[in-house]
Amino acid sequence: DGKVLFSDWFKGYGKIIIIDHGNAYCTIFAHASKLLKKASDAVKQGEVIALVGDTDSVKGPHLYFESRQQGKPQNPMDWLAISDVR
Repeated sequence: DGKVLFSDWFKGYGKIIIIDHGNAYCTIFAHASKLLKKASDAVKQGEVIALVGDTDSVKGPHLYFESRQQGKPQNPMDWLAISDVR
């Protein structure tokens, strides 16, 4: 769960959403084709916030995901419960 801090175009990332999860944690989702939430919206775990796309990307459609604590990048595998990655 969290609150949307930013939801708009950002150079180099295309359409991007940044979510504040509290305790100095935030997540970044970029290259969306459509943003479904706006700044200051509350979001719940599992809620759809955007659609995957390729805005400002040279790789084609994909999701860029980043997690940060106190502004420092974190390994997202440390907080995502993924049982099988293929």
